[in-house]
Amino acid sequence: MDLRDLPSVDALALDLAEEFTAPRVLLNAVARDAIEDARTSLRSGRLADPTHEAFRRMSALDSARLRNVVNATGVLLHTNLGRAPLVAAPVPLYGNLEFDLRTGERGKRGGYLRELVAATVGAEAALVVNNNAGALLLALAAIAGRDGRVAVSRGELIEIGGSFRLPDLMAASGAHLVEVGTTNRTRESDYLQAPGTIEAVLKVHPSNYRVEGFTEEVPFARMPAVAAAVGAPCIADVGSGLIDVDTPWIADGPPSWLAGEPGVRQTLSQGADVVLFSGDKLLGGPQAGIAVGNRDMIDRMARHPIARAVRINTPTIIDLTDTFEAYAENRASSLPFWMMATAPPGEIERRTRAVIDASGVTGSIVEGRSLPGAGSVPGLTIPTPVLRIEGAGERVWTTLAAHDPPVLATRRDGGTIVNLRSVLPGDDAVVASALAGV
Repeated sequence: MDLRDLPSVDALALDLAEEFTAPRVLLNAVARDAIEDARTSLRSGRLADPTHEAFRRMSALDSARLRNVVNATGVLLHTNLGRAPLVAAPVPLYGNLEFDLRTGERGKRGGYLRELVAATVGAEAALVVNNNAGALLLALAAIAGRDGRVAVSRGELIEIGGSFRLPDLMAASGAHLVEVGTTNRTRESDYLQAPGTIEAVLKVHPSNYRVEGFTEEVPFARMPAVAAAVGAPCIADVGSGLIDVDTPWIADGPPSWLAGEPGVRQTLSQGADVVLFSGDKLLGGPQAGIAVGNRDMIDRMARHPIARAVRINTPTIIDLTDTFEAYAENRASSLPFWMMATAPPGEIERRTRAVIDASGVTGSIVEGRSLPGAGSVPGLTIPTPVLRIEGAGERVWTTLAAHDPPVLATRRDGGTIVNLRSVLPGDDAVVASALAGV
């Protein structure tokens, strides 16, 4: 074979699709890598077969995707099969958590998921840990290193949930915080004038608050250039996990309440070395911390001792795999979060009227607002018609909460607000049943 005989990425991906059931974006990535490696080999005078190599790689990935197995080893707490069987988990009993089904040897935990995440967001490599704080701790420890100095804007020294403060987490990683700029104004020159040697530049999206008024910050798009000028890698913590600001999974395009939210794909394309984000916020998946970006740096994170302390479990791997396959196949609109967030107000009003009719409760439909929540897009809300029940707010709320299953509403101005945007349509009957007892 010579260079002229190399197949196209599309053709090779189609060949792979005949044998493997996987998102097209992952098949394309495997085909592209195999062809590129073959091109390099041919130019060096070595033999190469990209088709054979692509099938070999895809076979390895396919075998790494979690599935049920029958454990006939007699080892009940089998480490490579997930230890204790998870009776109520999505994978009953045992799964090939760290087991290579081709060779019978120990496999890599989450190997399929890591490749899927990287292919979906357009990164060289990916790593998934238990939450975003764990991902940031690991990135600081592995990239900046012990006693490494990390430059951060004073306006981004965040605290989340009352228990996570960036300065404390940085100290736990062994890195040293170098504050630059002021609380409300930080310029590129502030990073360049940071004293001493800087091992990393960290940009943090303040996902749970906003600083308004006389403010200035360096946007994510400029941070890679600033970090390069400092001579350090750029770590970007985009927080909420919006995969793409263009939201291709939403037919009408990005909703207004996402304005200003950074996207993972865009932050990567702008040159950030490592991008960190949460799995359980705007991504719409399980709690997890996800790191994507430069392969060498992601590998350094994966090899660091902290990586084992913050690794994810089997149910999370399964749920996150389903989530990213939904994005890879452009069906993320089917994820519960996006179904709720993008439901038209007219549809919610119709459902609310149906609940009133079915329950017989006395109330009125008024204009309300819904929150994305979890510290995402602070200060922005989604218009939503809601049911308001006047008077006896405490009694009504307690009655709804005592229902089986409980229905949690909001007490406001002496009344009770029932908001169906955060209720899946299949549970409307439960809401109606609870309201009937008011």
